[in-house]
Amino acid sequence: MRISAKGRYALASLTFMAQQYNSGEYVTVITISEELGISKIYLEQVFSLLKKAELVISSKGAQGGYLLSRMPREISVLDVLSAVEVSLFEQAQETVPDKAPEIDKALRSSVFDVLDQNVAKTLSGITLSDLVNEAEKYKNDQAMMFYI
Repeated sequence: MRISAKGRYALASLTFMAQQYNSGEYVTVITISEELGISKIYLEQVFSLLKKAELVISSKGAQGGYLLSRMPREISVLDVLSAVEVSLFEQAQETVPDKAPEIDKALRSSVFDVLDQNVAKTLSGITLSDLVNEAEKYKNDQAMMFYI
């Protein structure tokens, strides 16, 4: 499975926003762009999709920007990727329906459907809150490096 740059940037951006969630302040695309090193123009496209999926809310003006629409523990990786990865969750196309429909049905029921269900189950079990906690572990690892 390959997640596009759009999906990876959406996850990184929302994880960054989840880290700031308790402040209650809106986060600008420019701030995210600078902090994460992601193109501002590309992020604007990503945030358009995230807003359409109602994962973020926006506010215009001097204090404007984006805010998560729900608490980080209520937004799953599946929610984020479903908003920006159109082809990731498409049904597998038929393989050999005309000449061998029994093989086609076997592939669908034993491979493709099972894979789709497991991917969805795994991604729905990981929240932005989980990603924040995991990032904090790595942040602490970096802080404890000593060099002689």
